[in-house]
Amino acid sequence: MATVFIPGSFDPLHLGHVDVVDQALELFGGVVVGVLHNPEKPSGMFTPAERVELARASLQGRTDVGVREFTGLAVQAAADVGADFIVKGLRSAADYDVEQQMAHNNHAVTGIRTVFVPCRPEYAYISSRYIREIAAHGGAIGHLVTAPVAAALAARFA
Repeated sequence: MATVFIPGSFDPLHLGHVDVVDQALELFGGVVVGVLHNPEKPSGMFTPAERVELARASLQGRTDVGVREFTGLAVQAAADVGADFIVKGLRSAADYDVEQQMAHNNHAVTGIRTVFVPCRPEYAYISSRYIREIAAHGGAIGHLVTAPVAAALAARFA
């Protein structure tokens, strides 16, 4: 069984992210979800600690999944947890163009390879940015996120 690292800001975590975790579990076994925080950038809608808690609540019941907060480079976090691979989800060819260059750089730095998994078609349009915008304007987001995230967004914009 391999351990894989799935990095992201997850601000907020959505069903596309959950799909990537589920695919990684099926393919590899052990998954570490890395909630990344860059202290030089604005903190986002949820604090890193809140994002970790939302991810844990959203992924509850999945064995062999851990969620941790990291700062710095995603590839260094992957090395720190002993990941065999980094797993990234792809929604489109545009995602591939960006992620491929990052994967080559990550491999050059640590030797850790990146594996791409395509998201399910029903999740290809979901992005955290749009979820934040829709929620801020009172739109329905329950079909895009897990129940814990929907509740947190409702509370944030109450």
